[in-house]
Amino acid sequence: MRTIEFSGKFDCIICLAGILPKAKVFEKLQDIPIFAADGSVFNLEKIGVEAEKIIGDLDTFYANPDNIKFPKDKLVHIAEQETNDFEKTLQFAMEAGYRNCLILGIDGGEFEHSLNNWSIFIRYSSKLNLCICTENRYGFVVREDVMLRLKKDEIISLIPQPKATLTTQNLKWSLLKESLELGAREGARNLTTNDEITINLHSGSLTVFVEARLPLSPIYK
Repeated sequence: MRTIEFSGKFDCIICLAGILPKAKVFEKLQDIPIFAADGSVFNLEKIGVEAEKIIGDLDTFYANPDNIKFPKDKLVHIAEQETNDFEKTLQFAMEAGYRNCLILGIDGGEFEHSLNNWSIFIRYSSKLNLCICTENRYGFVVREDVMLRLKKDEIISLIPQPKATLTTQNLKWSLLKESLELGAREGARNLTTNDEITINLHSGSLTVFVEARLPLSPIYK
């Protein structure tokens, strides 16, 4: 069984066009390159945060007259339409050698965009160490048995993707070879009873939500 603890460092930040955190959050993440997916660069500009690269088909970027403010060497134009701007940005990060990616702005805006980005997040979590941060919560995908180092009395949610059978230890509402499934039974808002909890994943996968621990990233040991 592997251990997940929060002692790593994010090596890049990917910003999407949803709701971004306030500027003070970015102050905790200095010296980490920020990749803006297309028009999200304008949301970053509003809070005084600069992106290292602006990536995507750039349709939203060029539709905004403020695009002239940004130097051309920041632009990574990927014209193909088989992938959206989030996936294009993930591919860019992966090809550039980044592995521990913090995802900001995944929610907000048109709901179908959020759902589509969620699907991409799940898919690419098998290739990269991806972590969502929203509303002071981390979300990351688990596909194997793990022990998590958390805090006692911490809120934890176990959301199936789309179905999982699991056994847990040291949760207030324990599961014993029980199934969770989207549209049938979820596992939101449980509580830890110890600073170490275990998840034995008999089948399927989960997105685990816990308190954010910026600037630290979750890592497997």
